[in-house]
Amino acid sequence: MACLVGSVSSTPILIKENSCLWSLRLLASRASTSISNNAVEAMVPSVFQRGSSSIQTFKVKAMQREEFKRRFPPQHQDGQPGKEYLMDPLPIFSNPHYQPTNKLKGKVALVTGGDSGIGRSVCYFFAKEGATIAFTYVKGVEDIDAKYTLEMINDSKMSYAGDPIAIPADLRYDKQCKKVVDEVVSKYGRIDVLVNNAAVQYATYTLDNITEERLERIFRTNIFSYFFMTRHAIKHMKPGSNIINTTSVLGFAGSAKLIDYASTKGAIMNFTKSLAIFLIDKGIRVNGVAPGPIWTPLTATLDDEDIATFGSQAPMNRAAQPVEVGSSYVFLASEDASYYTGTFLHPDGGELDKNAIPRVDNNKNSENP
Repeated sequence: MACLVGSVSSTPILIKENSCLWSLRLLASRASTSISNNAVEAMVPSVFQRGSSSIQTFKVKAMQREEFKRRFPPQHQDGQPGKEYLMDPLPIFSNPHYQPTNKLKGKVALVTGGDSGIGRSVCYFFAKEGATIAFTYVKGVEDIDAKYTLEMINDSKMSYAGDPIAIPADLRYDKQCKKVVDEVVSKYGRIDVLVNNAAVQYATYTLDNITEERLERIFRTNIFSYFFMTRHAIKHMKPGSNIINTTSVLGFAGSAKLIDYASTKGAIMNFTKSLAIFLIDKGIRVNGVAPGPIWTPLTATLDDEDIATFGSQAPMNRAAQPVEVGSSYVFLASEDASYYTGTFLHPDGGELDKNAIPRVDNNKNSENP
């Protein structure tokens, strides 16, 4: 057994040695349970109001496997942003076997939405690689997650790095984004790496779910904030600096269940490519990371039938942990990626190219090559 700790408690999360990646299966005491056809039928009333097509889709998903197993235990959070400390199991954001090589020594990094999920993992890897880190969070909702992330950065950072700061902000609005940038520059003097990562998502069962208020909120959070943060940050960025935007495989492939979310991610994809061209003469590189299904607080507000099958759509037949994504940002932020701009890394379990990739059966006890 390998032992990884990625929680607010001292309870380790155990991972099988023969996993496809070392976080393939969570073997915490809260074991996953199987779903029978009867259990699927029992869920029908709870989703009936969404229409028969939604019910049928879930039943088909569940019955396509001879031994269907839940990916994650039943759970649901009512609002976005989700809270990582309430998730079961807790996402794994760190790797105790990671060997840093000072790739970001002397760099000042600003990570939006850095309190949890992929953002927390980015903060962890950046701290390990020598960066001085500032991150944003939503006050009153993400206080507990932000507190833990701040403690984690202090424990992980190199001795020569500056003290990290956590900045509460509502990044939907330009003034708040400018305030964040001004605070970081006031404390550290500059910004070398900007990671635009903050996001919310909501499931869509009919187009009537996408109200004007919801549409404005998701676009302001997921793409307006990227514009606002970027235009203020680049005033304090020198040649050799870089911007990394978090998009999604859904920005390339679309999603019937997350229409407005996928639309914002498609906008981020185009924003990244356009910005890369716009800033190339300034020597500022702009790239993106387009993850597939990752176990983060974004998924915590999905309904139970989506939690049950979360990750099964990927050819690797599982969701990833944030730790499997965070190092992508290290590469793009470092000199190793000096010839990369307008490019995306795809830690998506093969989802974008799933028609060309054979499916993995994770129920088989086979060793990886």
